[in-house]
Amino acid sequence: MGIPMDLTEIFRFVAALAFIVGLIGVCAYAAKRFGFATGGFGGSAQKRLSVTEVKALDAKHRLVLIRRDGKEHLILMGGEHNLLIETGIDAPTIVEAATMTPDGEPPAPGFQFQRIVNLIKERRA
Repeated sequence: MGIPMDLTEIFRFVAALAFIVGLIGVCAYAAKRFGFATGGFGGSAQKRLSVTEVKALDAKHRLVLIRRDGKEHLILMGGEHNLLIETGIDAPTIVEAATMTPDGEPPAPGFQFQRIVNLIKERRA
């Protein structure tokens, strides 16, 4: 049969578990605060790499627009291989992004990206 646990042993077990979970939380907060979780050091370090937009083409393939140091790179991901479609695209400034459409209206989010998606879909067909 089993050995009966004393109430104090149960309390010690729960307290130890809460202490360990608390330590994990403190370490996670410290890692995020000091930049260890993102690969950089210092909380105010400027980020050089970001994913600007992701567009699913089908169940396997995605187009990913990545920005690095003011340049954008378009990557087709999925299937057996990833494919770099275009590199070194100048990232649009706020003024350029607001004047991309011919009628002067601010463009819908992903306007240029949607044109590229449509071109790739036409080539695949």
